Amino acid sequence: MAFDYDLFVIGAGSAGVRAARIAAGHGATVAVAEESRVGGTCVIRGCVPKKLLVYASHYGEDFEDAEAYGWSVPKPRFDWARLIANKDKEIDRLNHAYKSTLAKAGAELIESRAELVNRNTVSVGGRQVTAKYILVATGSWPELPKLPGIEHAITSNECFHLEKLPERVVVVGGGYIALEFAGIFNGLGSRTTVLYRGEQVLRGFDGDVRRFLQEELVKKGIEVRCHTNVARIDKAAGALTVALDDGTTIDCDQVLYATGRRPLTRNMGLEKAGVALDEIGTIKVDGWSKTSAPNIYAIGDCTNRVNLTPVAIREGHAFADSVFGDKPWIVDHVDFPSAVFTQPPVATVGETEERARAKYGAVDIYREAFRPMKHTMTGRTERTLMKLVVDRKSQIVVGAHMVGQDAPEIIQTLAIAVKMKATKQQIDQAIAIHPTAAEEFVTMRTPVAAE
Repeated sequence: MAFDYDLFVIGAGSAGVRAARIAAGHGATVAVAEESRVGGTCVIRGCVPKKLLVYASHYGEDFEDAEAYGWSVPKPRFDWARLIANKDKEIDRLNHAYKSTLAKAGAELIESRAELVNRNTVSVGGRQVTAKYILVATGSWPELPKLPGIEHAITSNECFHLEKLPERVVVVGGGYIALEFAGIFNGLGSRTTVLYRGEQVLRGFDGDVRRFLQEELVKKGIEVRCHTNVARIDKAAGALTVALDDGTTIDCDQVLYATGRRPLTRNMGLEKAGVALDEIGTIKVDGWSKTSAPNIYAIGDCTNRVNLTPVAIREGHAFADSVFGDKPWIVDHVDFPSAVFTQPPVATVGETEERARAKYGAVDIYREAFRPMKHTMTGRTERTLMKLVVDRKSQIVVGAHMVGQDAPEIIQTLAIAVKMKATKQQIDQAIAIHPTAAEEFVTMRTPVAAE
């Protein structure tokens, strides 16, 4: 059977674009469908614009700290509208850059919604086309709970387009998205409250990291309430009232819900094509990203494996090399680094202490907490945490964690050592760069916990 395309990609986010570009480079005829802007969640409404807002929110403290270093700084004035306009300009640039990337690779971009008709046929832009292989890379979308007044809340998507900076913000959720936006709003001057139903923020992260970060957030002025559930949201006189299940209320100007995301797979015809989904719409795949339909693959957040952009990009690359490049390989979803751009930021790679104890039994823990050199003159009480988790028997470093300035930059490099299964003794042999915070990772000599 002759097909219109060798590959049809649904979704032009980071993963879909990478897969399309590499497949086209291997000689495949490729089309990519995108109903929104090219770049996906990360570029358009996620990692990139969020990081730009994180940068902006740091300047308040930076202006204050400058005085300790001899700078006389006039009282600064923040302009939310200017920040958003400049952010939009950068996102527009990236959107065009991604389009250009596809065009240069020879992949056809179809700016329309695509739905599967059957295993080899896609309905897109008012016509039907066929493809030998179909790749689904549609990502995920914020999910709002069902409770009275939820229509008054916003998600992370809308945060990037608010007309003005709210004076009082309630952030519901304790994951990385919730805490990153809490830091942004707080840093820009909003009175910020975080509500989380669990016992401590950042579920799934190392216990020391969770405790340490929560203490630092509170020191920054963010109110964190755990074991707290929202009963309803009421709107009156231009303000919002969040009613909690303990009978208390919080008045605010904006409520941000960041309690989870759902694979963006509804109403796509996947079931008709024989693609198996779980109860929340996750596309079930094997290690090669193959679905239950032999010619249909899926990558990225819609598979709900590791929902990180760099992982999704590697999945896209692996798919294209394996199917079209005669270079089969599988993405290793173990020991990947990740970061949370809170204030201070968090970065981690490998096992938490809790998982390591369950997996290896006896472990050695190396941990240091200190005030960064920068703040010995500013007087700030912000502290940094560094931690190594070592399998006692083999002495392999199985986990590295950090909370503090430049944590993502530092852990990115340390992730190489963890991935290579370096031992603690090998890391000890590295000479420190002094004076830096990073040197603590190669100068920690004595375990703090030997149980």
